[in-house]
Amino acid sequence: MIKAPAVKAIKKKVERDICGAGSIGVFTDLDKESLARRTKPGLEEHTGLEKSSATTLDKQCSTSIKEMHPSTFQTELNPVTQSSTLLHQLTRHSQQRNLKAGRAVHAQIIRTGASTCTNHANVLVNLYAKCGHLPKAHSIFSSIVSKDVVSWNSLITGYSQHGGHSSSRAVMQLFREMRAQDVLPNAYTLAGIFKAESSLGSCTVGRQAHALVVKMSSFGDIYVDTSMMGMYCKAGFVEDGLKVFAFMPERNTYTWSTMVSGFATRGRVEEAIKVFNLFLREKDEESDSDYVFTAVLSSLAATEYVGLGRQIHCTTVKNGLLVFVAVSNALVTMYSKCESLTEACKMFDSSDDRNAITWSAMVTGYSQNGESIEAVKLFSRMFSAGIKPSEYTIVGVLNACSDICYVEEGKQLHSFLLKLGFENHLFATTALVDMYAKAGCLEDARKGFNCLQERDVALWTSIISGYVQNSDNEEALILYCGMKTEGIIPNEPTMASVLKACSSLATLELGKQVHGHTIKHGFSLEVPIGSALSTMYSKCGSLEDGSIVFQRTPNKDVVSWNAMISGLSHNGRGDEALELFEEMLAVGTEPDDVTFVNVISACSHKGFVERGWSYFNKMSDQFGIVPKVDHYACMVDLLSRAGQLKEAKEFIESASIDHGICLWRILLSACKNHGSLELGAYAGEKLIALGSRESSTYVLLSSIYTVLGRMRDVERVRGLMRANGVSKDVGCSWITLENQCHTFVVGDTKHYKIEEIKDLVRLVSRPMMEEGFTTVLDSSYVEEGTELVLS
Repeated sequence: MIKAPAVKAIKKKVERDICGAGSIGVFTDLDKESLARRTKPGLEEHTGLEKSSATTLDKQCSTSIKEMHPSTFQTELNPVTQSSTLLHQLTRHSQQRNLKAGRAVHAQIIRTGASTCTNHANVLVNLYAKCGHLPKAHSIFSSIVSKDVVSWNSLITGYSQHGGHSSSRAVMQLFREMRAQDVLPNAYTLAGIFKAESSLGSCTVGRQAHALVVKMSSFGDIYVDTSMMGMYCKAGFVEDGLKVFAFMPERNTYTWSTMVSGFATRGRVEEAIKVFNLFLREKDEESDSDYVFTAVLSSLAATEYVGLGRQIHCTTVKNGLLVFVAVSNALVTMYSKCESLTEACKMFDSSDDRNAITWSAMVTGYSQNGESIEAVKLFSRMFSAGIKPSEYTIVGVLNACSDICYVEEGKQLHSFLLKLGFENHLFATTALVDMYAKAGCLEDARKGFNCLQERDVALWTSIISGYVQNSDNEEALILYCGMKTEGIIPNEPTMASVLKACSSLATLELGKQVHGHTIKHGFSLEVPIGSALSTMYSKCGSLEDGSIVFQRTPNKDVVSWNAMISGLSHNGRGDEALELFEEMLAVGTEPDDVTFVNVISACSHKGFVERGWSYFNKMSDQFGIVPKVDHYACMVDLLSRAGQLKEAKEFIESASIDHGICLWRILLSACKNHGSLELGAYAGEKLIALGSRESSTYVLLSSIYTVLGRMRDVERVRGLMRANGVSKDVGCSWITLENQCHTFVVGDTKHYKIEEIKDLVRLVSRPMMEEGFTTVLDSSYVEEGTELVLS
C-alpha cells in the first residue's frame, strides 16, 4: 500500500509533475478529519454480506420474505442453529460461485422451513447474482419485505460486475429506487455505482454519487476513491479524475494504474508517463508494481514510442517483473503496436509461461501489422499445442482471415467459436460480421448481426461498412437510421461509411443531413470525415461545398487531396485538378497510386496526351509507384479519347501486367464512338476469346458486324451470347424528389405516374428531334406506338 504525503503537498506535486503549475487550481478544501484511512478487502468482490452474516448468525431473524417459492414459509421455522448452518453454507457457495450446491441449500430452506430472514435473502440474492442469474436474483430481491443496505448492495454489485449497458442501466435504476426509499448507501454501494457508470461512459448519476461521498464523509476510502476516479477517466473527464487522485490520502497500485490508463486511453501518453514516473519515485519496495507497468506499456501504441517502451522493458527486467505473465503480454502487445514485430516475436519466444492472452497478443500483432498469413499459422500452432483460445484470440485470427479473404478458414473459426460458446460475445460477433461482410457474404453477416440484442457502435459500423463495400448503399442508409433510432452514437468510421453511401447514390440532400449529424456529434474535419465530405460533395456535383470543406480540413493527408482532385477531374475541371496536384507536391504531400489515377483521368478528360504520358512515367521513375491496372486503363482511355486508337491497341498489347478484359473493353467502346469498325471488331473478338460475360461486349460487337454487313458474324456472336448464358442487362435509373426515390427500369410501366410521364415524353420528343437529337424506337417498351427512347 502506498501512502501519499499530506494533501497540500501531493496537490502541488501532481500539479508540477503532471500538468504543470496552476492546472489543478480549483480543488475544494476538504476536512482533513474526513480523510480517514481505512483498509478493506477487494471491494469489487464484496457487498457487505460476509460481515453482516457473521454478526447475525447467532440471532434469530424476524424479518420474513414473501412468495419466494409457492411452498416457501408454509412450515414452522427450524431452530436457530439449523438456520445458521444454512446461512454459512449459502455464504460459502456464494463465494465459490457454486450455483448447483447453492440451489440445493435453497431447496433445503424451502423443504425444511428453515429460518427465513432478510439475511438469508441477501445471501441468496448474492449467490444468484454472482452466478450470473440476475433475473432470479432480482426476483428474490423484490420479494424482501424489509430491505436493508446489504440487500441493495447484493443486487447492485451483481449487476455492476455483470457489465454491459443494460446491466449498468439497471444499477442506475436501483440506485434511484434506493434513494427514493431513503436508504443511505455505504462504501460498497458507491463503488458499485461508480463501476456501472464507467461501463456507460457517463457521469450523470456518478456525480450525484460523488456528492453523497462528500456528504457522508466517505472520501478517503481507497476503494470508493479509486472507483470514482476510474469513472471520471473512462467517461473522458480525466481532469476530474486527476483531482480525485491528487486528494487521495492513500493509494494502492490499482489507483496508480487507473490514473495511468485514464491518460493513456485519451491518447495523452506524455502525461501517462509522468504519472508513471511519479509512481516510481513514491512506490514502496514491497508494493506490487505489475499493474502499473502493464498500464503504462498499454499506452505506448505508436512507432514513435518504441524507444520509451524499450526503456520500460529494461526497468521491468531490473525490478524482476517479467515473472508476471501480464507484464510479458503487455510487452508483446507494445512491440506489436509499435510495429516492431521482430522484438515482439523475441519477447513471445522468451516467455516461459504463455497463456491464452500471450498467444492472442502475438496473433493480433501479426494481424495488425499486415502479416495475416503468419497470424493464421500461429493460431494453428496454438491449437496444436492444446491451448484453449480466448475470445480475443478468436477475434485476432478472424481479423486476419478478413484481411486476406480466407472465407473457408473463417467459417471453420465460426464453428470453433460456437463450440467454445462465444456466439453471444460482442467482440467475437463483431469480428465475424466484419469477416463475412468483407468477403461479400452479406447474408451471413446479417445473421450474425441479428443474433445479438445488445449491439455497440463497432458492430453497427461493421455491418454498415459491409453493405457500403458491397455497393448496397440503400440498405446501409436504412441500417444507419436504425442505429440512430436505437440511440447508438456513431463514431468517425460510421459517419465515413454513411457519407460514402451518399456519394455512391449521389444524394446531395441526404449527404447534407449526414454532414449535419457529424457537426452535431462533434466530429472535426480531420481524416476520415473531412475527405469523406469532400468526396460526397464532389460526386454530388456541389464542388463549391466540397472545396470549402477541403480548405477547412486541417492536417490534410493524401486521402484528402485525392478526394478533391478526383472531384474536380470528374466534374470537367481537369485544369484545376492538375493545379491542385502541383500544389499538393509543393506542400510536401507524397502522392500514392490513387493520386495518379485521378491525375491521368484529368488529363484524359482534357485531352492532355503528352502530359498524361509524363505523369504515367513519373509515377514509377520519380515516386517508385508500380503502375496497376487502373493506371493502364486511364492511359488507354486517354489515348482513345484523343482518337489515337492504334497507339491504344499497341499500348494494351505491350502491357506488362495481367489486365484481363479491362483494357480491351475500353478500346471497344472507343472504337464504336470513333467509328473504327475493324479495330472494334478486333477488340471485341479479343474480349470474347478472353471469356467476357458482359452483355455490352456482345451487343457492341454484333452492332459493329451489322454495320459492316457481316451477318454470319452477327448470328455467330448472338449464338455465343445464348450459349454462354449472357443476357442483356436491364437499364435502370432513379431520381429523388421530395424525400421519395423514384426508380425506372427499361420495360417497366408500373410507376403510379406512368401516364403523366408518357405525356411529357410526347411533349418534348418533337422539339428534341428539331434540335438534332436522333431517336430509336424501342419495341419492348412501346405502348400504342408512342414511347421513344432518346439517344
